[in-house]
Amino acid sequence: MERVLVLCDDLWHPAEVIEKGFARMEGEAYHFDFIMAVKDILTPELLDQYPVVINCKSNNVIAANTEPWFEEGVTEVCPQQFRDYVEQGGGFISIHSGNAFSEQFCRTEEKFQRPCREYIDFIGNRFTGHPPRCPVSVHVTNPEHPVMEGVNDFTERDEHYQVEVFAEGAEILFETTSETGGVQTGGYVKEAGRGRLCVLMPGHTMAVWENDNFRQMVLNAIAWCKKDR
Repeated sequence: MERVLVLCDDLWHPAEVIEKGFARMEGEAYHFDFIMAVKDILTPELLDQYPVVINCKSNNVIAANTEPWFEEGVTEVCPQQFRDYVEQGGGFISIHSGNAFSEQFCRTEEKFQRPCREYIDFIGNRFTGHPPRCPVSVHVTNPEHPVMEGVNDFTERDEHYQVEVFAEGAEILFETTSETGGVQTGGYVKEAGRGRLCVLMPGHTMAVWENDNFRQMVLNAIAWCKKDR
């Protein structure tokens, strides 16, 4: 059984949803380890023990502490360490609030702004907002990609993330649409050095994590990032 590391818990995205979501994927293939207080627990040495890291966490220390996660000179693993990890062969998956990074939502001191910009550059998108929670439809646009294998279009009530995607070499997997949010990029993948990066926008509500198509997408993404597919 392969161990996969999951980073979670922030002000608007409590760890409970993520833990319950991954509990439905636990099985013979993967065991999921969770870290919430990443700023004080995660080190480069610990990071290297996992073939894939999944970030479901925005820029807060934890839900009860809304200070920025990344702080220059304090946080052990900053965006540069994530970049190094992937370029040296690791897999990184950013789900929902892992894509909610924007300089405008971060404290103005440069020691917080610089790491935020570096994370945005690492994953290749900038969060611009979302309308009130609503029905969001996922439409697969790249069915031939391994991450989309066995995934059908679906609709669930969710936060419809709006992001500016600028990742060089990004291969778009699916679009998301809603009445209030229009058409948005829903997910993409890219190679980075010897490793792989996958970005998925859905995932705020339990209904999304309970959807068979979303679960299949996440499991496929893990396998693809591990280069099993």
